[in-house]
Amino acid sequence: MDETWLDSFDPESKVRSVVWKYVSSPPPRKFRVIASTHEVMATVFWDADGIVRIDYLEHGSIITGIYYADLIRKVRAALKEKRRRKLRHGVLFHQDNEPAHMSSQALANVRNVGFRLLPHLPYSPDLTQSDFYLFPKLKEFMKLADNEDVVCMANG
Repeated sequence: MDETWLDSFDPESKVRSVVWKYVSSPPPRKFRVIASTHEVMATVFWDADGIVRIDYLEHGSIITGIYYADLIRKVRAALKEKRRRKLRHGVLFHQDNEPAHMSSQALANVRNVGFRLLPHLPYSPDLTQSDFYLFPKLKEFMKLADNEDVVCMANG
């Protein structure tokens, strides 16, 4: 599992904004993009077969140990629905060492649902593959139209 912020605006990358033009033609006109104050934290749980569950938390809210413990129960229910065979074989669960993830409630819930927690080494760049491979592709498909969509995603 890992978390990322989803914004309600889509800044254009330099690669995507490249335009072929003649030397004598004027440069393309670009509109100024103002960052939104609304953003949503997406907590993504996945395995080798794809995404199991995505949970959205509105900007201004925080992930607590109790919230995260409840989220682990929801992930187990999603696994039971989508990939029952994996529950029978045992689930190796990997998360980072954030305080909410390592709280007593969350760790107890990981054990109670039958997951085996893998240790997370601090500052290990090989364990952050989601930042390089999963999240850029996920954000490409989850472009948000406006602030109302962000609030709806967090509440729905």
